[in-house]
Amino acid sequence: MDNWDEVRTAFHVARVGTVSGAAEVLGVHHATVIRHIDALEERLGVRLFQRHARGYTPTEAGEDLLRVAQATDDQFHQLAGRLRGQGNEVGGELVVTSISGLSHLLAPALADFQTEYPELIVRYLTGDRLFRLEYGEAHVAVRAGTAPDQPDNVVQPFFRQEFALYAAESYVVRHGVPEGEGDLARHRFVGADDAKTRAPFHRWLNEAVPPEAIVFRSSDVHSQRNAILAGAGIGFVAVTQARDHPDLRQVMAPRADWAAPLWLVTHMDLHRTTKVQAFLRFLKDRAQGWKG
Repeated sequence: MDNWDEVRTAFHVARVGTVSGAAEVLGVHHATVIRHIDALEERLGVRLFQRHARGYTPTEAGEDLLRVAQATDDQFHQLAGRLRGQGNEVGGELVVTSISGLSHLLAPALADFQTEYPELIVRYLTGDRLFRLEYGEAHVAVRAGTAPDQPDNVVQPFFRQEFALYAAESYVVRHGVPEGEGDLARHRFVGADDAKTRAPFHRWLNEAVPPEAIVFRSSDVHSQRNAILAGAGIGFVAVTQARDHPDLRQVMAPRADWAAPLWLVTHMDLHRTTKVQAFLRFLKDRAQGWKG
């Protein structure tokens, strides 16, 4: 595209709203920004901005240009992310993504991996959004549930995370513990706020106890665990995490239908790179200690 520099300039003007702000971002003189905008408007034969005392506001045509430029800019950033992972050194950025409920396992592992490779910059992205490996948004994804089936991804079984029902000692003192599944209805529980949750243990809880027995609900797994620790009710905690909380008492042992299989997912373009292979080996070795 012959006038990409001008389009890029217009994009930054629309994004920050001023010529001086765009010039600072681009590292050019403000006169260059004005020249690019004027030349682009003349070439397209349309006004892209309304000029006023406070800055520049995109016209309807400017908004259209902004959307196209934003998509192009995103594609460049995604490409850069993929290219950064293609070297033969364990350095630069390592981007790993998982649900936040795995952070107690992955954050320490990432810190120890970084100790071995101190030049590495770690970015650990958590949340419910599915980060797209094909766009270079992450080098490695740790995903829970059924095996991912996105094309062009390499999927490996990783670890089976077990869950059990726990209660804090403060809860046990006040309410005791269930004597079996038939005794669950008289107890208080901490659960998920999402009725359509995919977590198998939360689905089981929703079916096993009446709704009024789940007295503390949260959409965040960390808040659920903190509520259990505070004695709000009985709830599910990963067995690997409960070991770190001696105040928790296991009131129902792990069951196979509560477990969550975990998968290591990488994109085929990055799977064989030195950095990704080194991290996968490290993480698989670390997971051997999680089974104890």
